[in-house]
Amino acid sequence: MNKHQEQLLPSSMLLFPPRSKHLSLLLALLLFGFGFAVGIFSSFYLQTTPFSLSMAQLLLQPSAPSQSAVSASSPPRSVSAKPRIGLKEFVEPDVILHDMTDEELLWRASMIPKIQKRPFSRPPKVAFLFLTKGHLPLAPLWEKFFEGNEGFYSIYVHASPLNGSAPKGSVFHGRRVPSKAVQWGGMNMMEAERRLLANALLDVSNQRFVLLSEACIPLFNFPTIYSYLINSTKIYVQAYDLPGPTGRGRYMKKMKPLLKLEQWRKGSQWFEVDRSLAIEVISDDEYFPLFQRHCTSSCFADEHYLATHVSVRFPGRTANRSLTWVDWSKGGPHPARFLRRDVTVELLERMRNGSSCRYNGRSTRICFLFARKFLPNSLVRLMRFAPKLMDFKQRYEGRRG
Repeated sequence: MNKHQEQLLPSSMLLFPPRSKHLSLLLALLLFGFGFAVGIFSSFYLQTTPFSLSMAQLLLQPSAPSQSAVSASSPPRSVSAKPRIGLKEFVEPDVILHDMTDEELLWRASMIPKIQKRPFSRPPKVAFLFLTKGHLPLAPLWEKFFEGNEGFYSIYVHASPLNGSAPKGSVFHGRRVPSKAVQWGGMNMMEAERRLLANALLDVSNQRFVLLSEACIPLFNFPTIYSYLINSTKIYVQAYDLPGPTGRGRYMKKMKPLLKLEQWRKGSQWFEVDRSLAIEVISDDEYFPLFQRHCTSSCFADEHYLATHVSVRFPGRTANRSLTWVDWSKGGPHPARFLRRDVTVELLERMRNGSSCRYNGRSTRICFLFARKFLPNSLVRLMRFAPKLMDFKQRYEGRRG
């Protein structure tokens, strides 16, 4: 075959000479496979290349398409960004369970906004802090108390870590904070109280904080208690100097020189404070560590720490009384307990109006808003007398924001 004849042959015959048909077929398959692999690889590369390096941006285009054209012709691009966290999650969290340590929680709760004008409208709330050994046997009574007043209160429960949660539909459902074991009279009881305060402080709408137990009951309806607390110019921490073994006798000499014997105070565990004092309590790095180191065994920190702390640092802030009615007339380390047969209208009226005190500079007979220590079997008679006597049907009529 001369050179002129070769030029007249098809290109495929020049590439694969006719002398080896099998070899030509093999080479053609190899080339096809190579081309197929390159195509697959290129397609995969373009799909996984970041948007900033994609071919759409590498092509030189004279002008960008309009927003309407893009939205009309292009399918929505999948977005893997995290959900947006709004202001509500910071100022009024719906979920109170978290994985923060106590140190992290106290640090987070101690933050104070410097800008006083708020970018949102929320009514001030009262935080009800329940420090309990287990479940809440008097929950049905509290359910009646809170009913219809949503938006003006928050509930926080510190219970045994092994205790179950409240049933769905209850105002206590999902309101248990991360809890730890507590021993009566131990320093870990004060740690639990600070844990409750810190969790409640995460909601900036909470302005008043009251500590209660599973044996406490309300003595008035919600509007009365809410107005009493929100409008009060004082906090309610009892503090007094008591000579003898159950007062000054519990003072530890190792607390000197930071805390002297004459500064030692005793008071009711059941307190009510405002937001500024709550922040002072959970951020206290002076007296609280002192009590942790030295207030052990028979010191009973829950009766002395807060009373001493407030008396030394904020003596003019407190009304120096508790809002929780307790009967100590029988003596002993525990107050009187009320069984089913003890619950009468006369008893409840005596708790409600049997005292006189000062409120915002005026004399009043409403000195106690809560009472204890009611046992579980008292619930039946409480449900019979309390809702009508205390007029639980009343609702607070303030703005909900």
